[in-house]
Amino acid sequence: MNFFRRVMLAGAFALTAAAPQAVSAQSAYPAKPITLVVPAAAGGPTDTVARLLAESMGRTLGQTIIVENVGGAGGTIGMARVSKSAPDGYLIAVWHVAQATAPALYDNLRYDVVNDFDHIGRITDVPMTVVSKTGMAAKDIKELLAWIKAQNGKTTYGHAGVGSASHLCALNLMSALDLKMEGVGYRGTGPAMNDLIGGQFDVMCDQTTNTTNQIKDGKIKGYAVTTKFKVSSLPELPTLDSSAIPGFDVSAWHAMWAPKGLPKEVSDKLVSALQVALKDPKVVDRFASLGTEPVAPALATPDALKTHLAAEVQKWGPVIKAAGVKGN
Repeated sequence: MNFFRRVMLAGAFALTAAAPQAVSAQSAYPAKPITLVVPAAAGGPTDTVARLLAESMGRTLGQTIIVENVGGAGGTIGMARVSKSAPDGYLIAVWHVAQATAPALYDNLRYDVVNDFDHIGRITDVPMTVVSKTGMAAKDIKELLAWIKAQNGKTTYGHAGVGSASHLCALNLMSALDLKMEGVGYRGTGPAMNDLIGGQFDVMCDQTTNTTNQIKDGKIKGYAVTTKFKVSSLPELPTLDSSAIPGFDVSAWHAMWAPKGLPKEVSDKLVSALQVALKDPKVVDRFASLGTEPVAPALATPDALKTHLAAEVQKWGPVIKAAGVKGN
């Protein structure tokens, strides 16, 4: 065997031996840190949920999960980035009900909220609370609503941006009471909460993940919860359904998405890590302290999330259209 033939054969054997290792290396997900996009400002309720999940899922996956806040335009800037990213599992997102409202709010949305994403699973359905600045004289929810009505549209309410959960809750409240309030928009619930504490506007309808500790610390006043069940972390607050507005029921559900086209093994790992996180005692306890809890395991799946999202798009479209609201 001549020299050149021996070299070629040796090279071929080397490539053959290395091939399984190369394939293995390519499929070893995750091999580097993962970025978790939160399409809202830091310090808000979705940011809190995302950071709890990032810590727990990172332990399961054996990699750091870095939370990156990409706020603006009702979350559409951040979700557009995710939809256009490589489907390799290294960029994922946690967002909420605003994913379902975006098609009705934005005429030139750059992505399809259902079909341009891989659905990882639902996380939690967060109750919301009607709260006010501490200087509000009303002693209970009935007095507060009577005061709002008496203001003839001059009451100011804060929200985390057009189409945010806090904005949608306020729209529902105004529709149910057949009244108007003057909205004050912010780039995220964190900045809005800071101004409510400072007394810069009158009321807000916000998630328990953002209001529970502020109510307990006496920095804002709590009046009612927006779900049909009471919240264990705020037992003193009645439901709007039982105390003032029969049938009122609004919550801010959260979920996890990735760019469309994840390899199955990557999707399976993310779904599994999410489900482990939702059983993590630290996550469960922290959720409970904030007035919420993880969804049932059957809801923390890709198929269940996709079905839920499609139904929510159909639900919120008419509500937003009737309110005449646009985020453009």
